[in-house]
Amino acid sequence: MTYIVVMFALVGFGAMCSAIERKVDRVERRVKFMERRQELILTHLGVEDPTSPDLRGIDALLREGKKIQAIKAYRDLTGAGLKEAKEAVERLPGNA
Repeated sequence: MTYIVVMFALVGFGAMCSAIERKVDRVERRVKFMERRQELILTHLGVEDPTSPDLRGIDALLREGKKIQAIKAYRDLTGAGLKEAKEAVERLPGNA
């Protein structure tokens, strides 16, 4: 009997964790969408994002063909994860 109760508790806990994870994923996607919209608006208006880091060093690395070092430098500068840094560096104009 005790095993059945524990089993139901574990299943319920797993379902609750799964629901929370789905909600967090939706919020993360929404935040990324809103950040992209903000970026497009700033670009359209010709306004430079005041929170954007100084990327001149990263641009120089890209011009030298040092993409991996540019990604590392971006991560150090912004604290971004590997995937985010790679995508950001690939969006930069100096990227070949």
